[in-house]
Amino acid sequence: MLDPVARVRRFNRSVTRAVGALDTSFLGRGRPLGAARVLNAIGHGRADVGDIRDYLGLDSGLMSRLLRSLEDEGLIETTAHEDDARRRIAKLTPAGKREFNAYEALSNRQATDFLAHHTQREALLAAMDLIASALGRDATSLDEIDPRSEEARYCLGEYYAELARRFKQGFDVKLSRDPDAKDMVRPRGSFIVAMSDGLPLGCVGLKGGDRDYAEIKRLWVAPAARGLGLGRRLMDDAERVARELGIAVLRLDTNSALAEAGQLYRRSGWTEIPRFNDDPYPDLFFEKRL
Repeated sequence: MLDPVARVRRFNRSVTRAVGALDTSFLGRGRPLGAARVLNAIGHGRADVGDIRDYLGLDSGLMSRLLRSLEDEGLIETTAHEDDARRRIAKLTPAGKREFNAYEALSNRQATDFLAHHTQREALLAAMDLIASALGRDATSLDEIDPRSEEARYCLGEYYAELARRFKQGFDVKLSRDPDAKDMVRPRGSFIVAMSDGLPLGCVGLKGGDRDYAEIKRLWVAPAARGLGLGRRLMDDAERVARELGIAVLRLDTNSALAEAGQLYRRSGWTEIPRFNDDPYPDLFFEKRL
């Protein structure tokens, strides 16, 4: 068996070379990767300098030097925050927007060309997702969003497709007790999505209503992000929101084919109870008092 440490180090060297991390002119635009990453973060909507620094994992000295170099090029402007003079806000100038767009086009072309030269595209993407999820574990955010949003619909579509694969009888959402979107937005409930660098990795819904309990619905974690504790984080966050909304009792249902879900619920203080709905798919029912 090849040495695992040697394999990891080979991977690190390959990625460093492929992305041009050591190039003095990243993607041929005349500046190194660090400055390009700061420009990219600002172009994608990050404005607070402290937030950008934390997102990129930079120390204050390096962040200041990179900002100064971009200001000297006329690509960004930094100003004091209107409510807190200790904080600085960065934005792209017109020239900075053009440079950001140039980087986006080159990066997209580089990624497209890379995938085009591999015969196992989906396997390659799955491996990348797995590695990115592991490396970005601590940076994955949990965001309350509209359950009708594009990110929410993506997660739910993946969730339904997985149920169809794993249930012996398949899964048809039209036969399930699918919650209304209005029951999963405040003040009745919530819909929480785990986001990693702009991409959704998981979701959970808190369905409120007119009963004396609310329900946890549609817990899903992308295969690439499993084993990282994300399911537990989503459940904990749903419970946090329930407490904020004054909900004292939660219920959920699941199917025994989803063994890992049942294990998660039992380990996190849920108690098995008798059936409480007529949904044809679940065969296990749980309750938790907050």
